[in-house]
Amino acid sequence: MRKFNIRKVLDGLTAVSAAASASSAAQQQQAGNRETEIQETLQSEHFQLCKTVRHGFPYQPSALAFDPVQKILAIGTQTGALRLFGRPGVECYCQHDSGAAVIQLQFLINEGALVSALADDTLHLWNLRQKRPAILHSLKFNRERITFCHLPFQSKWLYVGTERGNIHIVNVESFTLSGYVIMWNKAIELSSKSHPGPIVHISDNPMDEGKLLIGFESGTVVLWDLKSKKADYRYTHDEAIHSVAWHHEGKQFICSHSDGTLTIWNVKSPTKPFQTITPHGKQLKDGKKPEPCKPILKVEYKTTRAGEPFIILSGGLSYDTVGRRPCLTVMHGKSTAVLEMDYSIVDFLTLCETPYPNDFQEPYAVVVLLEKDLVLIDLAQNGYPIFENPYPLTIHESPVTCCEYFADCPVDLIPALYSVGARQKRQGYSKKEWPISGGNWGLITQSYPEIIITGHADGSIKFWDASAITLQVLYKLKTAKVFEKSRNKDDRPNTDIVDEDPYAIQIISWCPESRMLCIAGVSAHVIIYRFSKQEVTTEIIPMLEVRLLYEINDVESPDGEQVPPLPTPGTGSNPQSIVPQSHPSTSSSSSDGLRDNVPCLKVKNSPLKQSPGYQIELVIQLVWVSGEPPQQITSLAVNSAYGLVVFGNCNGIAMVDYLQKTVLLNLGTIELYGSNDPYRREPRSPRKSRQPSGAGLCDINEGTTVPEDRCKSPTSAKMSRKLSLPTELKPDLDVKDNSFSRSRSSSVTSIDKESREAISALHFCETFTRKNDTSPSPCLWVGTTLGTVLVIVLNLPPGGEQRLLQPVIVSPSGTILRLKGAILRMAFLDTTGSLVPPAHEPWREHNVPEDKDEKDKSKKRRPVSVSPSSSQEISENQYAVICSEKQAKVISLPSQNCIYKQNITETSFVLRGDIVSLSNSICLACFCANGHIMTFSLPSLRPLLDVYYLPLTNMRIARTFCFTNNGQALYLVSPTEIQRLTYSQETCENLQEMLGELFTPVETPEAPNRGFFKGLFGGGAQSLDREELFGESAAGKASRSLAQHIPGPGGIEGVKGAASGVVGELARARLALDERGQKLGELEEKTAAMLYSADSFSKHAHEMMLKYKDKKWYQF
Repeated sequence: MRKFNIRKVLDGLTAVSAAASASSAAQQQQAGNRETEIQETLQSEHFQLCKTVRHGFPYQPSALAFDPVQKILAIGTQTGALRLFGRPGVECYCQHDSGAAVIQLQFLINEGALVSALADDTLHLWNLRQKRPAILHSLKFNRERITFCHLPFQSKWLYVGTERGNIHIVNVESFTLSGYVIMWNKAIELSSKSHPGPIVHISDNPMDEGKLLIGFESGTVVLWDLKSKKADYRYTHDEAIHSVAWHHEGKQFICSHSDGTLTIWNVKSPTKPFQTITPHGKQLKDGKKPEPCKPILKVEYKTTRAGEPFIILSGGLSYDTVGRRPCLTVMHGKSTAVLEMDYSIVDFLTLCETPYPNDFQEPYAVVVLLEKDLVLIDLAQNGYPIFENPYPLTIHESPVTCCEYFADCPVDLIPALYSVGARQKRQGYSKKEWPISGGNWGLITQSYPEIIITGHADGSIKFWDASAITLQVLYKLKTAKVFEKSRNKDDRPNTDIVDEDPYAIQIISWCPESRMLCIAGVSAHVIIYRFSKQEVTTEIIPMLEVRLLYEINDVESPDGEQVPPLPTPGTGSNPQSIVPQSHPSTSSSSSDGLRDNVPCLKVKNSPLKQSPGYQIELVIQLVWVSGEPPQQITSLAVNSAYGLVVFGNCNGIAMVDYLQKTVLLNLGTIELYGSNDPYRREPRSPRKSRQPSGAGLCDINEGTTVPEDRCKSPTSAKMSRKLSLPTELKPDLDVKDNSFSRSRSSSVTSIDKESREAISALHFCETFTRKNDTSPSPCLWVGTTLGTVLVIVLNLPPGGEQRLLQPVIVSPSGTILRLKGAILRMAFLDTTGSLVPPAHEPWREHNVPEDKDEKDKSKKRRPVSVSPSSSQEISENQYAVICSEKQAKVISLPSQNCIYKQNITETSFVLRGDIVSLSNSICLACFCANGHIMTFSLPSLRPLLDVYYLPLTNMRIARTFCFTNNGQALYLVSPTEIQRLTYSQETCENLQEMLGELFTPVETPEAPNRGFFKGLFGGGAQSLDREELFGESAAGKASRSLAQHIPGPGGIEGVKGAASGVVGELARARLALDERGQKLGELEEKTAAMLYSADSFSKHAHEMMLKYKDKKWYQF
């Protein structure tokens, strides 16, 4: 970091000396005075990077477990992740370092601990009594592969079955192996000539802990007597076994098989099953066996006091049900319910009233873990309705294509979005409370509202309440409903430019204060939305079509001006603002029948009912031009105070007045330069000011997004990945115009031949547009992929009625600034170094007629500025902060002198840059493709933080990474999960308090009453002294080469990294106290045992003395 500082100082000195030579001494002295006035408060100690929480559905789930006393659910994944869920709002994410798949999870019920078995043959013991669970012990099996584990309730001995068919026993307290082993060849018939296969099931008889039921894959089941170390009974079946379950009385068990059958066995009748059931098999009339079905992967057998038992199973459908969705079958008495699922079933568990296996189970719900969902079924209600899931597990309902993060939003936003979203909820859920209700919430130390917006492949947009490290969906908007949908593939219009997901969202631009929302989709379409609490029906959807094409130095085209003229005062809207809805390709202006003037999507021409929430203001579509499809939009910005939306792509830029529904600007990128083009490219027609040109971009997988305009939190931009993409990440850019390379002079050989100059950043602001300006005025700053910044001046009519009648006049200012690499983000600071947010209009209900006078209207239309520098004196100056893929510059305005410069990266490129507020100050936060997260002070661009965090492994991270205010950031860590992180030291320190508690002290329910007769004549549950059987004194030591014990970082060490500061110290003290208490407890028990033995010894000695008191010595 020190090295960077020195370089920065040198850069600063050169910049200042260069500026001095370029401007007059008086100007320089004034700028110098202003610079020295800005006191920067942010220091490197204000920054620390750490992950906070992970939201969403666990990606690729593989295992499931539930603690029926603590009421905590655990899910393991194929990538070694562990997700724990308690009551809504209590969630936790942990990760096994090896990244191996979790094959099984077992809670130590009501102990605050969990055992995980992994595909790399390791067992891990997790301590859940701390807010960030940690591994206490690990055991690595060297010679055998783990296939199944079983931990009896209230036992410390874990049975581990292996691929070789053996069972080993692990002490979960010390995580050491017992010398007691059940070998496969002792368990099966001696006469059996084949190996029985891996262990697929282990469980003890609910009524006799000394009897262990062992299921082998081949179809053999053995009831093993632990004391006598031999098999009591062997049950053989000719079909492979997938799972086994006991009846709670211990007299029967049920097996599920690979041919879709269930066999019920009486324990004492091993010769043949008591009953064979084929739940989904067609019964043949002549008494033959039913046709085989698909394997039943799991079965559970649960009893009730009042009625018939439940048999619940997954799989087992007949083979002729091709295309049928995966099912869970619930058999209860004579009724069989088949519940269809949206995705394949990974695992399921029945939730029961009791943790004791030898009592009536009283099942009340089934948790079904699907490939991409978690479903809870209410067994107590008719029709088995599902519970409404309170966890934020629907992030991936349609794949996420982009996201934005807004911290410190207006406080009325979340209630407003919630109220319109509440109407969208489905009906028909179970009326009961969500049954997974364990744990406690953490303390809320952050009081500011946070909103996450996700854009999806199906064109939907979801708003999430992300305040205080939780996540809850607020409102869902379907942008595709404005377009006609094709019923099948043959129906689809041949104007599509993407094969799939034509409505996918690429860019979101949102102004939280005015609630204006603008989206850009993959089919080169832009939709502007207003927020309203009233329902409306739109008779004709307002629509504009725009031609943006890329032409250089070519023959003049006969096409006329395509931009509709500005409306004449008095007319409500432009004659072309509502375009005919269908454009047959024959209506093209080219004689060879090429597609022309046709948009990619067809807007509905029927009235559209719009519910309260976001309602369409205007649809803008780019059209095909002479057989060339429109290029995807690479940048987008909306401004509510000006009533303008602007967007750009690799062909050029277009600006639309959404109040008057007219196109104000339609220029090729080259035409923005005018005569100042450094690359000497010639536009096709110098006299046409509204003709296109530009650069080729990338697809949605590339994730190009843009800076967008924002009120308080200037953090919403994404980048257009263009010139500096490493080769392996470069998208296929189409090179269609060879004349481009021919027309360029030798001075532009550095430009990538494959790519044209695209618009990569847009920012509305009120600032100085030219060097000689004396006061700021509304303008648009445009950044390109070649590192150029151009300024467009906006001349707005007065507010109120005049704003709708008089035209907005836009004109390039001639100002050109240059940086290295594509421009990603722009922002403006005032003389005190505070952020100048873009002007915005406060939100008002648009669908209710106003009673106020014109004066009031004008007031509302007046731009709102929240900057301290609102006084527009001549001496006031501003600073433009510009961040590109390679460097950042701070430019003094109006002089346009570069006063600070920082080369962010030489060998990589910045993927996301945001200017954010933190601790009452502001900084520039950057995420680089090489995995570094960096922050820089403003305006001096001092490096404050540089941490290697996460290499760019796929474009999903690049497409979704974003920073926001108060040290918050997020990205999509998997297709289904959002990872949030913080770069604020203060948040890191408070995190421990904010996290929820998973473990809460709960009394274990009482064991079932054995009853008088059962106690008298036997027949109740038989207990077993496992210590006596499996302990070292009886069983000896296990072979050292069999498994290796690895101590985990849990306990004191686990907490050391959990948090720093006072909270961490308290946690360490509390843990030390717990451990000390535990040791004292053990000591107390040992002392009590010693006292008892001393007492019994003294009694024994006294009896001996009495016995022999009167005898002579020779009588002994």
